[in-house]
Parts: sequence; C-alpha cells; structure tokens
Amino acid sequence: MAVIKKVDKILAQEFVRQNILTEAAAQQALEAAAQENTALKDYLLDRHLITEDQMIDVFSHLYKIPVFDASQIREDPELVRRVPVKFASYYKIVPVRIEGKVLEIASAQPMDVKFQDDIRVHLGLEPHIVLSKPSEILLAQNRLYGLAADVVDRLAKSRPQDDSAAQDQDAISDIEQTSDEASVTRLVNQILLDAYQKRATDIHIEPYRNKMRVRYRIDGVLMDANVPDAARQFLPSIVSRMKILSNLSIVEKRLPQDGSAVVQTREQNLDLRISTIPTPRGESMVVRILPTNVTVLGLDRLGLEASNLRLFRDLIKRPHGIVLVTGPTGSGKTTTLYACLTEINNPTQKIITLEDPVEYEMEGVTQIQVNPKIGFDFAAGLRSVLRHDPDVIMVGEIRDFETAEIAIRTALTGHLVFSTLHTNDAASSVTRLIEMGLEPFLVTSSIEAFIAQRLVRTICPKCRVEMKTSLLNVRKEISSSLGMALEDVKIFRGEGCPHCNQTGFYGRTAIYEVLVLQERLRQAVLERRNAEQIKKIAVASGMVSLRQDGWKKVVAGLTTPEEVMNVTVQDDEANTVHDTASSAANPSAASSQSGTTQAPAVSESGRSPEGGRVKEHIVLKKVLEAKNEYDSRVYPRLKYRADIRYMIYHQDRIDPRRFRSNDIQHSSVTKDVSAGGVRFISGYALPVETILEVTLVLEAGLPGIHCLAKICRVEDDAFSAMFHLVAFFLDLSSSDRARVEEFVNRKMKEDA
Repeated sequence: MAVIKKVDKILAQEFVRQNILTEAAAQQALEAAAQENTALKDYLLDRHLITEDQMIDVFSHLYKIPVFDASQIREDPELVRRVPVKFASYYKIVPVRIEGKVLEIASAQPMDVKFQDDIRVHLGLEPHIVLSKPSEILLAQNRLYGLAADVVDRLAKSRPQDDSAAQDQDAISDIEQTSDEASVTRLVNQILLDAYQKRATDIHIEPYRNKMRVRYRIDGVLMDANVPDAARQFLPSIVSRMKILSNLSIVEKRLPQDGSAVVQTREQNLDLRISTIPTPRGESMVVRILPTNVTVLGLDRLGLEASNLRLFRDLIKRPHGIVLVTGPTGSGKTTTLYACLTEINNPTQKIITLEDPVEYEMEGVTQIQVNPKIGFDFAAGLRSVLRHDPDVIMVGEIRDFETAEIAIRTALTGHLVFSTLHTNDAASSVTRLIEMGLEPFLVTSSIEAFIAQRLVRTICPKCRVEMKTSLLNVRKEISSSLGMALEDVKIFRGEGCPHCNQTGFYGRTAIYEVLVLQERLRQAVLERRNAEQIKKIAVASGMVSLRQDGWKKVVAGLTTPEEVMNVTVQDDEANTVHDTASSAANPSAASSQSGTTQAPAVSESGRSPEGGRVKEHIVLKKVLEAKNEYDSRVYPRLKYRADIRYMIYHQDRIDPRRFRSNDIQHSSVTKDVSAGGVRFISGYALPVETILEVTLVLEAGLPGIHCLAKICRVEDDAFSAMFHLVAFFLDLSSSDRARVEEFVNRKMKEDA
C-alpha cells in the first residue's frame, strides 16, 4: 500500500480549509498521488484541480513566505554568472537578486530543502526564498538565460565546438543522429511550445555568420525570441529535426522545400506549415502555426461597428450575388469570410469553398484545396463546383480575368459567392475588376458589395492608460472626422506588462469599409468613374471609411492612433485629390481636367486650401524643357531590377501652375534603367504625362537618385496582369545623370 507523505496531508487539509477542495476530493487526490509516487501539488496541477494562484496562496499562508512576481525579473549578467543555468533549470528556480552573501531565489516548492543546501555548498551563498508560480519561473528563466538555455548548455558540453565554416556543413549521417537526440528534440519542442504560448502565428529561424536569429510574429509584428548565442552551432540539427517532422528531404539543402506536420500540446494539436530556403549561412526556415481546434469567430466578434454589422448580415442573407472582401495579405480577409459562412451554415444550405490552402476545418462545409501545380486552379475548381449543386460558394481569391468572369456568371445564375481581392480600399476594387477586362455592366449586375479591411493591434486591457499629453493634430483630425468635440476625444495606450510581453498590445481587431453598390454607385460604375469619385459618392451615401472606423476604435480605447495611421490614409487628403480628379487609392484615375501639361517644379509650399497636408510645386519652364534633352539623345538601357519609390502629382484646377501630391508613397521595382528614364512595374495604369516624384535606389547602402519624372508610355503585360510604366527624368541633375550612366555602362560590361 502506498504511503501518503505527511507534507501532502498538511497541504490537503489547507486546501479543504480554504474551500478549494472537498474532503472527499482531497482524500481521493492524496491516495492517487501516493499511488503514482508524485507530490500532491503536481498531481492537482496536472489535472487542473487547482490553479497556480491557489497553490501559491496556500503555500504563502502555510509557510509565511512572501509572494513574488517572477515576471518582473530582467536580464542580469551577474545573476547568470553566479547561478548557472544548469543549476536553476534542475531545481526549477530563478535567482532574483544577490546582496552580499544572500541570494534571493524565486521557487514554487518552498518545502524542498535540498536545493537550499546545494546553494550553500556549491554557490557559497545563503538562500532567501520567495514564492512564484511555476509558469512565471519558466518565463523568467527564458528571459534571464535564454530560451531552452539548459538544453543548449548540455548540448554544448556534450560535443566539441568548432566555429569553422565547415562545421555548418555537417555530414548527413551526423545530422540524422543529432536530430534524433532527445536533447535536440526537446530544444525544437521548447521553441514550438514557447511560440504557441506567446500566441505567435509564425516562427522565423534565420542563420547569420556568427549567430542564429529566432523571431516570432505576434499580433502581426515580428519580435525576437531570446535564444542563447550557443544555439547557432546546432542550427543544422534544428532544421533537420523540423524536416524529419514534416517529411522533407534532409539531403536537399540547395532548393526551397515546403511541408507540413502535426504536433501535440497539452491543450490541442497544432498544424505546422514548414518552408525552407537556402542562404549562404545555412537554411532559413519559417514555421506557420495553425491550431487545429479553432473556434471560428462570429460576425459580432470581428470588431464590426453596429451599422456595418447590420450591413454584413443583410448581405450574407441575399440569395445571390458576389461579396468581395479586399485588403493586403495578412489583413484577416479569410477570417471574415469564415465568419460569414459560420453565420449562414445550416443543414438547408450546400456550402463549398475553394481555398489555397484550407486553413481551418469547418463542419458542414465542403472544403477544397486547389493545386495549381497540376492545373487545378481557382477557375478550374469553380467550374467543377457548379456541378455539385451549391447554394453558397467561397473562392479564396480572384487573381485573373478567367476566375472573375466565372465567379460573376456563377452569381448571375443564382448563387451567393464570397471571395477576396487585393486592392487598397473598397472603391479601388471596382476599377481593378474593370482593368482585369470585365465589362462594367457585369460588375453592376452581379456584385452586391465591396468590403475593405485592415487589422490593427488592440491595447492590452491590463495596462491600458489614458494619454494625458496626446498629439493635438491627431485629436483635431479625429474630432473633425467623427464630428466630436475636441475635449471629448480621448486617446489611450498600453504601458507594457507581463500579460502583453511588455508590448502594450494584446490581440488584434479589424477595421472595415463597406461599400454597397446602390443605384447611384451602379450608375457611376457604368460611366467608368474613377475610384475616388466612386468613394466620394459612397461616403455621401453614408459609407464609413477605413480611417473613420479606425478613429472610432481609438476613441473607444481599443487601439492607438499610430496603429490606425499605419494602415489607412487620411480622408481629407483623399478629398483634396478628388477635387483634382485623381485618386491616391487608385492612381490609375489620375488625370488633368484642364488638359494642361502636368509638370511640377522643385520648390515646395505648405498646405492645400481644403486643409489637407500636401506637397505643392510651381511649374518651371526649364523643367518641361528636360524632355528635349531626353529626345535628343539615346541612352543605353540596362535590364536591371532596382527599388523605386514614387509619389503622384496632380494639377491644381484653380492655379494651373501649381501641382500637388498627397504624402502617399508607392513602391515598385524597375524592369530597366537608363540615364534618360526608367521602366517599372505597376498594378495599375497611369495616364501618359502623369508627373511623378521618384527615388531610385540603384545599389543598397548608397544614396538614392531623387528627381521628377513624367510617364511617356504604358505597356500592358497580359501574362502577369500588371503594367509596365515608362517614365523619363525631368529635373535630374547633371551629376546624378552621369552617375546613372556610369552605373549602366559598368553593369553592361560586367554582364558581357
């Protein structure tokens, strides 16, 4: 018969006295813990019969020991030197501070006197114990010593170190052996578990010359994981272990590879999507973490404002038509579509989805994963789906004319279709579809609404405080946009706490812009109005813009102004651009209404008459004459991929000499470069003679070439559904022109 320990009996009595356990439950736990030869506290914690907080409170009351928040411990080289990681890991303690010969130790097991004796014998210090939760102690160890520092320490001592470059190219047999070692497996498992516990969606493992960098993407932002420097020498073993998990070839290091794996935690299984690419210092790896047991959010939990929520529910209950959700990659479009499907999923509906890949499994929904490698793309899948008698279809993304045309014809035959599109805002989606080749009458007759969205981080509720000295300009913009009194505009932020990992943010929410195609808007589409004109009509009809929805969440204390400004453009700037018949959200609409040749000069002034912050130029005749030099000389043209940034200028309708630009900077890459101009890639067409302010970066680390340019030709690349814009330089200085010409000639000689 198993013997019940006296210390466990005392502990059980205290749990009963504090009404944490009943007498029967306490006795049953005592007998079971004795039978398994484990401590009562570990038995109760493993089965979630008590919480860590309850355990610490009981210990504190029994042993009269103060409770300490171990999450407050920060990096301290002296503590690391005096208390080795092996010692702290073995006894599950973390040093707090050293004062003279006294070492303050945070522990979750104050009745264990063995480690206290070992501190006296091996470290020559007198221990002073404070109580902390086991989870906090583990996090404090990772912060103080580095993630899985004890495993790395044992690995480093168990094999000889060699910092030579050849060590990175271990033999395959050695990698297989080290990958199967329990210590390497544990190291990989700790990285995965730490990322999951911190709510990371991706793990980035990146090799460099003298170190390995591990980063987590949390709430859409990459953050460094505290991994010991010594882990660099085990990078091949870590990568090989991950490859074995995902059934990838550990022999192949020269080519990118993609795979998947499923691992188990105490809470649930995790679906891992693993991708590797070769680099000069080893293989770089990204691991996407997808929990398999995911509760898909309902529409009421997406962050929708009340009026937008009513619009959503009205749209998804319509019998036919297309609802398009737009936004950049990673803006939560798929989550929104899943929420829509969850809302209408019932036994009377046949719902089929086409996805790449299938991210979350939904009961009652037929989900199909496309595979373009074998010719099964969205267009082919959509044709097959129609033969399965669906009521609702979700298409992961409309990427080309063929998919868009089939989706529209599907909606016209009585189906409700959900899909996504990559555009900057809702109004730009209209012109994007027309640019794909769709006729305006097909767009107006089939599409019910365009929904633009972005994700913003939400302020941590545990450390949220009001900003007493907030920016006046921001508060004025919020006041003007929402029609609020300036004194009613309150702005909050997160100070940073252990709950949010000192970031001030915890989780994300979405901001929306819902453009429903009403009669006035349908007429504007048929007349091929530009995106900014369509947006103006939509706002006049009651549409809440992305910026306005973001400001509402700022005032409600959900997010910060910086988060909103990072993902949206200022509404009054867009209105200013509209007055000049142009659009920042859809630059393809840019044109001069007066017909005067567009050309800004070099000097800037302050603000627009409408109040928007813009750059302003006055026409100089010598700038226009730059084209003569361009026409009179043929410059050698180099096929070269360089980074280019540009802003679009529009002529002022009141003073034709003045040209203005909002502060929206677009990024692209060149197809070719010359001293006379450039050809670069764009997702939209710009009218010929549009003026740009460009910054061309020929080589990394060197200053960019900055000047004005004019579009002289637009080439449609039907294969990629993109445009090639050809622009000649206007006010390029002689020294910069010579610099570009010298660069082109040098590269041509190198390529010859």
